[in-house]
Amino acid sequence: MEGVPESHNGWTFLTNHARVLAVIADNHSARIRDIAAHCRLTERAVQKIIADLEQDGYLSHTREGRGNAYRIEPGKVLRHPAEAGLSVAALLSLLIQDEAGRAGHAETEAHDPRS
Repeated sequence: MEGVPESHNGWTFLTNHARVLAVIADNHSARIRDIAAHCRLTERAVQKIIADLEQDGYLSHTREGRGNAYRIEPGKVLRHPAEAGLSVAALLSLLIQDEAGRAGHAETEAHDPRS
């Protein structure tokens, strides 16, 4: 996939659950294969993460043809006590702002002959 970073060793700021949720927020009908490729996870790991998110009410899905359409529960609050009151919508808003900023920065560099 174009634009997907190489795999990373060591710690990161986001959990795999947050990454999967962000990909689904971007494309509610994303295939598990595509989510796995974007997040640099196995399809099995993505299936487990989706099951976790569904079990705790953060996500649900309906069958559409041969695929799934996911629905995120934006008002659901995050699980960790340190994030009390922070909703899924707030988290995704932060991630979307970051993605928009990175995309705009990449476009600026691509059009700037000094880069």
